[in-house]
Amino acid sequence: MTGSLLTLLRELSRRNVEYIVVGGMAGVLHGAPVVTADLDIVHRRTQENVAKLLELLNELQAIFRGDDRRLKPNESHLLGRGHVLLTTTLGQLDVLCEVSEQAYEDLEPFADSMSLGDQLEVKVVGLEKLIELKAAAGRPKDQIALPVLRATLEETKRRR
Repeated sequence: MTGSLLTLLRELSRRNVEYIVVGGMAGVLHGAPVVTADLDIVHRRTQENVAKLLELLNELQAIFRGDDRRLKPNESHLLGRGHVLLTTTLGQLDVLCEVSEQAYEDLEPFADSMSLGDQLEVKVVGLEKLIELKAAAGRPKDQIALPVLRATLEETKRRR
């Protein structure tokens, strides 16, 4: 994991933003030998949590990725159902309101708490659920990652 993405996780946690790590970074944190250039999170869509997240995004000068107008995310973007794909001073952050039609509350029972050192605890979607989400997404990049994630799951089960 790059230092900037770790710093991004620290900043989210320091501000008590409720989120679950999903996507490629979740695979990395579970030990899968995959590469990712961004951090994907699903956040709790409450007014209070979105306000904390927006404050951080403003500090990190977050703007929509791939949009020359340099638009900043607002409350309605983060309370909706879509994907908010951002570039920040700490790297790329994908704030997913839902993933495969599942919100934070749907994913929370399948999240593992992981210690990343220095008193940093993060919620990470479980490997089995991550595999299910990537299979449901059906995108080519997800299909490519599935064999590696499945092998990582099998190896994890063997070690137990």
